[in-house]
Amino acid sequence: MLQKGEPEINKSIRINGAIRARELRIIGPDGEQLGIMSLKEALSKANNMNLDLVEISPGANPPVAKIIDWGKYQYQKMKDQQKNRRQAKSGDLKQMRFGLKIGAGDLEVKLKKIRKFLEGGHKVRIQVVYKGREMAHKEIGYELIDKIMEHLSEDAILEQKPQMAGRNLSVVIRSK
Repeated sequence: MLQKGEPEINKSIRINGAIRARELRIIGPDGEQLGIMSLKEALSKANNMNLDLVEISPGANPPVAKIIDWGKYQYQKMKDQQKNRRQAKSGDLKQMRFGLKIGAGDLEVKLKKIRKFLEGGHKVRIQVVYKGREMAHKEIGYELIDKIMEHLSEDAILEQKPQMAGRNLSVVIRSK
């Protein structure tokens, strides 16, 4: 059972006494091949170096084990997982909402913000919100989206055509 804060990587990795194979191909702490030796011999070699014996490839014939500092290895794997998670999030979908009666200055500010999102590698959902009786003039929203796309034509590509969802007209764009 995993403890709180303990990384998930050590579920299937066997270390020291948990290794079941009788013979192992051993890799040293610097990556050099130490050859094939018995489990007892490998454990004593790891103990002499004050390091752990970690089974890297249990499916190989003979299984491969490496002499490393387990705590340091675990910490490094956890940091790599965190880094990968951060990089995966960089492609988020950002959203920018517009009203039909937006002024020219406000439009420029929002377009600048959209360009920043696109430079950051994000996709952007542009949403035109209809209020009250504006629903009677849906064509104004489509014209606004066309105007926005005209301004962003150098930076963005339309990924999804404009579509109505309730009182919102939305379109998704991404950088070129």
